[in-house]
Amino acid sequence: MAVRRLPPLRALEAFVRVVRLGSAKAASSELGLSPSALSRRVAALEDFTGKRLFTRQHQAMKLTDEGMAFYNAVSPKLEELAEAVEAQVDPGRVLRLHLGVPSLFGGQRLFPKLPELRKLHPRLHIDIDTSPHSDTRVGDTLDAAIIMAKEPDPSFHAVQLDHNKVYAITSHQIAAEMGKTPDPAKLARQTFLIHHDLPDSFDAWKAAIGMPRLQPAAIDHFDSGQLILEAAAQGLGIAIMHDDHFNRRQDERLARLFNIDVESPYSYWFICRPRDLEARPVKIFHEWIVKAGL
Repeated sequence: MAVRRLPPLRALEAFVRVVRLGSAKAASSELGLSPSALSRRVAALEDFTGKRLFTRQHQAMKLTDEGMAFYNAVSPKLEELAEAVEAQVDPGRVLRLHLGVPSLFGGQRLFPKLPELRKLHPRLHIDIDTSPHSDTRVGDTLDAAIIMAKEPDPSFHAVQLDHNKVYAITSHQIAAEMGKTPDPAKLARQTFLIHHDLPDSFDAWKAAIGMPRLQPAAIDHFDSGQLILEAAAQGLGIAIMHDDHFNRRQDERLARLFNIDVESPYSYWFICRPRDLEARPVKIFHEWIVKAGL
């Protein structure tokens, strides 16, 4: 049986990288090519298909309608090819992902869902790192990370995982003492519990209750969301945390202080370097977490 002529695979790779990364400069950097060499590869694919896939202006490459149609047709087939090749790899070979995760996110949201991921991809194994400032180690000791931030560094590929509200969370005893409406004198006598990574949440909450200049008796800082919630449950102060943390904790010792909605400046994000999306462990986890609705 005659074998169909295949397109130049290196040219196809160059085309896909330009589309996925959004720029020829980023694609040429990842492939280790000069801009002119990248352009020649794309031109070879255009010669093969007989279609103009990009328009070129001032060294920029903009996808044409034909180029988009070609990408939409080819991209799923490339994924099928990658999966077919992966299926032929030694089944004992482990795919390893080094992932930075805040401990509270890991315990409340990630680990309850990981059995689902393991069933889908039994060869994927994840090394978990809960050390702070994981964004500074992505691309070094970490392949990817889940971080709490306002906006990740623009050099990362980033996916926002949620939108949050700020809650004041405390013990039922303190909540009863505070009453149903904010009282400046009562709040000024309290200790507030603030996470190192969420400093602006307290300012947002104070502004929402109409007391931007509130000065409490003390502010205690933590680097662990789990410990903040435990401290609040023990009556050690008023924790400023996200609604999701409170709802998922389901701790009967905890109570929400006041019924005031405050938009949080922070969200959880998945981040990795754009080039690492081509690595199978990162790609698998990235696609899964986007669909999993954590």
